[in-house]
Amino acid sequence: MKLKFSFCRGAQRPALKNVEATTRRTALPSAALPNGFTLMELLIVMAIIAILMLIAIPTVGSLTKRANDLSAVQSIRAIQQAEIQYSSNYPSNGFACTLPALGGDPNTGAPSATGAQILQGDLTSGFKSGYIFAITCKDKVTVNSIDRYNSYVVTAVPQTVGKTGDRGFCSDQSGAIKFDPAGASNCVQPLGQ
Repeated sequence: MKLKFSFCRGAQRPALKNVEATTRRTALPSAALPNGFTLMELLIVMAIIAILMLIAIPTVGSLTKRANDLSAVQSIRAIQQAEIQYSSNYPSNGFACTLPALGGDPNTGAPSATGAQILQGDLTSGFKSGYIFAITCKDKVTVNSIDRYNSYVVTAVPQTVGKTGDRGFCSDQSGAIKFDPAGASNCVQPLGQ
């Protein structure tokens, strides 16, 4: 169909009106236009998200265990530094045999041999980042009714082996940190290997 247009003033353009009317009739009604996603599209997106989560969850778990391992090593180093400072501050006692002896509440008063206020509070509880910490004293000498401990062993074992950590860590007054690959306190392998 050819349209004729006249450019005269006052001329009517009936052909243009017919084109507009035809366009209105052939347009889709608003109810037939798609608005949103179909159920199939949503299911495909959910399946993709589920697959990505299945790939990512083991990675997150292994990263958490590695972070807990590194935190345990740093905590053992902090305990070693606290033990050195404790033995300097209280030479008649030697080394502290408990984590609360290295810690203590700063609100209870001045530092003492039973609460030296050297170690941060989260370590004095014995639990941090999925690991359990303990100190065992050795080589006890009693002088004037005061026990002096000349050596100690610090241990850090996972609360749940394989979940919160894989390795157990140990150290003594020498400062060398060793680990047990089974997650216990039978540390024989040096940390650097």
